[in-house]
Amino acid sequence: MTAPTGSTATTRAARDHARAQGGTAVDCMPQLPAPDGALWAETVAGGSCTHKVLARGSELRLTDRDGDACAHLLLYSADRSWERLSTADTAKVQWNAYPGAGTLLLSDQGRVLASLTADDSGRHDLLCGTSTALRNTARYGDGSAHGPTPAGRELLRLAAAKHGMDARDLPPGISFFQGVRATADGSLEFTGSVCPGASVTLRAEMPLTVLIANVPHPLDPRPDYRCTPLEVHARAGAPTRPGEPLWDATPEGRRAFLNTADHLTARGIA
Repeated sequence: MTAPTGSTATTRAARDHARAQGGTAVDCMPQLPAPDGALWAETVAGGSCTHKVLARGSELRLTDRDGDACAHLLLYSADRSWERLSTADTAKVQWNAYPGAGTLLLSDQGRVLASLTADDSGRHDLLCGTSTALRNTARYGDGSAHGPTPAGRELLRLAAAKHGMDARDLPPGISFFQGVRATADGSLEFTGSVCPGASVTLRAEMPLTVLIANVPHPLDPRPDYRCTPLEVHARAGAPTRPGEPLWDATPEGRRAFLNTADHLTARGIA
C-alpha cells in the first residue's frame, strides 16, 4: 500500500517527508551555516523559544528585526543550574531598575553572569517577568506551549527541560525590546519598543545556559497576540578583565566581578 504524498502514516513515508524538509526555510530554526564563524545564529519566530550553552567570554547579540520582538531571557551558571539570574539583585545592587549598556546581570550568589555591553534600544524590563498560561488564556483564549498564543513561561519550561530543569527552576527574567517604567504613584507603564533593528549585546562573564522566549510582554495593551522575529547571534570573545572600565565602573560592580573571579579561579577557569 502506497501512502499518500506528504503522509507520515508509514515509517518509509515519514522518512521521505522528513528528508523533504531539508532546505525548507523555517523562521524559528537555526540559520546554518552560521555566518562569520558564529557560535549561534538563529531567528526565533514570535511565539517560539530557543536555548544554548555558551562559553565564558561569548558575545550574545539580540536584534529586534521588525520592531515588535520581546526577548524574555533567563541565565544560569552552565554547570550549576541552581545559580541563576536574579532580577531583584540586579536592580538592587546597582541602584537601577532600568537596564542599559554597562548593566551587570547578577546571579543570586552575587556574581556576574553577563554584562550588557551595548544597547541601542533602551526599552527593557526587569520588573514584570514573562507571561503565564493563566494570563494568556484569559487574554487570548490559550496559553499552552503548542497553542496559537503560547505564554512565555510555558515556552521557557520546554527550553529548561532540555537542560534537566523544570518549572521550579524558572525565576523572573529580564525582557528586552519592550519597555516598562514605574510612574510616580508606583504603577507600571508599558512603553513599547523603540524601532526595528534595535539590538543589545551581552558578554558571558561565566559559562552560561541561556533560555529565551520571544512572546508579547504581559503588559502589552494591544488586544491581539503581536510578536515579530528575534535574531540571535553569538560569537567567541573575551570576558571583562581587571583594569577594564566596566570592571571598575562602580564599587558594587567591582565586588561582583571579584566574587566571580574567585569562584572561577577556584574551579580552574581562567
